[in-house]
Amino acid sequence: MGLEQKGDFVWEIPREGKMRVPARLYVDKGMVEELQREEQTNWSTLRQLKNIASLPGIQAPALALADCHPGYGAPIGSVAAMDLKEGVISFGCIGFDINCGLRTLATQLKKADVERKKKELAEELFRHIPAGLGVTGQLKLNESEIDEVLVKGAEFSIGKGYGLKEDLEFIEMNGKAEGAEPENVSLKAKQRQFKEVGTLGSGNHYLEVQFVEKIFDEGAAKAFGLFEGQILASIHCGSRALGHQIGSDYLVELKKASEKYNLELADPELVSAPIESEEGKKYFSAVNAGMNCAFANRQVLAHLTRESFAKVFGLAENEIRTFYEVGHNTAKIEEHKIEGKGKKLLVQRKGSTRGFGPGRKEVPEKYRAFGQPILVGGTMGTASYILAGTEKGMMETFGSGVHGAGRKMSRNAAIKSFNGEKITGDLNKKGIIIKTHSMKGVSEEAPQAYKDIDEVIEIMDATGISKKVARLRPMITVKG
Repeated sequence: MGLEQKGDFVWEIPREGKMRVPARLYVDKGMVEELQREEQTNWSTLRQLKNIASLPGIQAPALALADCHPGYGAPIGSVAAMDLKEGVISFGCIGFDINCGLRTLATQLKKADVERKKKELAEELFRHIPAGLGVTGQLKLNESEIDEVLVKGAEFSIGKGYGLKEDLEFIEMNGKAEGAEPENVSLKAKQRQFKEVGTLGSGNHYLEVQFVEKIFDEGAAKAFGLFEGQILASIHCGSRALGHQIGSDYLVELKKASEKYNLELADPELVSAPIESEEGKKYFSAVNAGMNCAFANRQVLAHLTRESFAKVFGLAENEIRTFYEVGHNTAKIEEHKIEGKGKKLLVQRKGSTRGFGPGRKEVPEKYRAFGQPILVGGTMGTASYILAGTEKGMMETFGSGVHGAGRKMSRNAAIKSFNGEKITGDLNKKGIIIKTHSMKGVSEEAPQAYKDIDEVIEIMDATGISKKVARLRPMITVKG
């Protein structure tokens, strides 16, 4: 494929064929070589990115960030921004796990404090956090209460006694997506969620106790309230079965819409609807409902995590603050500059996270001078990062950043290649406790199945799209 190098870590596929805009990738030469080898397989990031660039109403350019890899229809680690009048909303550009994201809690505990009680904390978290396939949570809801969840988001959970009102200031969108219409979510989707609010789930979802290993930007770290040796806890999960069912339901609806409006799609997996069509509005409202489900879910899990820390260390609940929460499978109407002029766009991020720069009103006032915190999950054996959004990121990537390391191996291949018991034992020798309900899940999420997180972060920092603030190392990981 005709990739052209535009900078040390910037490559573009020029507009060709049915592409409406160019496609841009933030990757290094080694990643380019891997992407080119991948072209010979059934799933190709480059082909999928070209297909996104061919969607009606897309604004230049279609983007893939350093953690990109193939997904259903569109690459994970991609960004597609659409003109509201001419553009489409596409299932492939959002994904099944709507608003899968990260909540990070900050404590004043230090690494040595946790080392003394690490096994006790690991056991308490494993006992107290509902995790695993098909697990149920403390909240048992009916249909009318689920409708409340889909409208109120994190506010619903706080109203039920899970968490603090001050948490909301430090959640993306303050924990509630406007425009959610529960009537556009099927009864089947709602029924699947009756007992799942406040559950971690399985797959790549986790709760991790981490310490701040290194500070890169002292000014931003001070504003963020971070210091070396500090203990944080990060929760990675999304909208659970409800979000997946919304995806399954609307794949059918969007296929019909694609045919009804004669949309020219390069890949049938990119089924879409015009944003302003009846079908587009219905799907967008259902996505907002799924986002609120995820916000409510993480809010409950954050509260349970607080309870575990409080029990083991004798802390008050308000001594464990919400540092930040941000999602990475989303569709949001945002204002960005196109050719120097402000314009409202529908920004669809799949496996990429919002990363707004300094001064944006959407960023909590406490952090605003340094840009939005970007939470980047690594693997249970390597590292995670906290970055900050930049003005350059606003101009080039619609204020978007990476969300993780990015897979380099499929789940099936990982299961065949790695033994969960061995991985757990090896990490334990390194001082990392893994508590899991499924050794198969550990194999799927083996650190070796992912790209080098440090390499991914260096690319985004070197390009100026995001800036490094802190590197975190895992101490305890709880998985489904």
